[in-house]
Formats: sequence, structure tokens, C-alpha cells
Amino acid sequence: MFTGLIEERGKITAIESLPDAVRLTVSGHKALSGAQQGDSIAVSGVCLTVIEHDATSFTADVMQQTLDMSTLSDARVGLAVNLERAAELGSRLGGHIVQGHVDGTAEVLSITPSEDWTVIRFGLDRELAPLLVDKGSITVDGVSLTVSNISDPSESAQWFEVSLIPETLTVTTLGLRGVGDKVNLETDIIARQVARMLAFLPQQNAGA
Repeated sequence: MFTGLIEERGKITAIESLPDAVRLTVSGHKALSGAQQGDSIAVSGVCLTVIEHDATSFTADVMQQTLDMSTLSDARVGLAVNLERAAELGSRLGGHIVQGHVDGTAEVLSITPSEDWTVIRFGLDRELAPLLVDKGSITVDGVSLTVSNISDPSESAQWFEVSLIPETLTVTTLGLRGVGDKVNLETDIIARQVARMLAFLPQQNAGA
């Protein structure tokens, strides 16, 4: 379990192809403090398990399903990634509850800077759109953010916006994103649970 508060930007330093998987080596410092084999570290929002580590890097296997669902399918040596260790019980929950289970990807449609913040608009699949609400939580590349604007359900192309302060742009990879780039999305767990329960209502009513 994570909070979506990024601890540092790391970098992919090696990629090894495996049958139906890849093995990534990621460099970092703060996210590796106290790391043990079997620990969970979120890499741009994807929960990975440490299989090997030293003081400056760790290695994790990424299975094909995760590659299919996330931007790690396009991972390359030198790519900057957001890193966060699993949350500790008793620590402050400064973001929101993040599982590190990516629902899919979104594309950067526009970036609109202003004096105090930058608005980024993302396009997303229609099937994910009902899980986002205005002023609700969304995880973008592992970063806990608040939806600042969202498309109307009647629009053919669905989108949402986030408003980012300079600090967020500086300490995460979101400041490196450009129009057309893909990012990982994890919707709010409560929205997913509600959507799942509602999906069963027609069946329950039919059997009543």
C-alpha cells in the first residue's frame, strides 16, 4: 500500500528480457533506505517486488500483464521514474490510498502553464471515465493528485485535468512530460469497489 507521495526520482539502469516478463534494475537512494528482499516499491505507480538490491539500486521482475497495462512496456535504460516505498503503519497519509495496481494508461493532451501552477489535460479510455470525479483523487505515474476538471459524460472523447504546483513538477517525472506522452493511471479504490457492486445490482434485482 502506498500514499502517492513520491520520495524521489530514480532511473532505469538495466533491462533484461525474460519469457513473458522483463527484469528491471532501477537506481535510487532514499527509496532504498532499509530495503529488503521482498519489499514493495512503486515505480511510476506500478507496485514491484524487490528481488535483489544494493545501496544504490534494486532489481524487480515485471510480468507480461503488468507490461500490457502500463507504460513499463516502453521502459528503456535512462528513463526517469517516480519511486515510493510502501507506507508504514502509523505514518501520516498525506496523499490517498494507492495500491500500485495500474488500471491503464492515459495520454497527455495539453499542458497549460501559468504563473503559479500548470494544468495538464489527459485523455483516457471511456471505461475508466466513470471512476473519476471532479475534486476526487487520481494517481498519475504514482503521484497522488486531485482532479481539477473533467469531461462531461456526453463527450465522445473523455479527459480529465490536474493542476500542478512547481514543487510537484520538479520532484516527479510529471515535469518531464510532453504532449503525446503516456502515463500510468490508478483510479481511486473506493470508486472501483462501488462500480463493482453496482455491476451486480441488475442480476440481484432480476433474481428477487
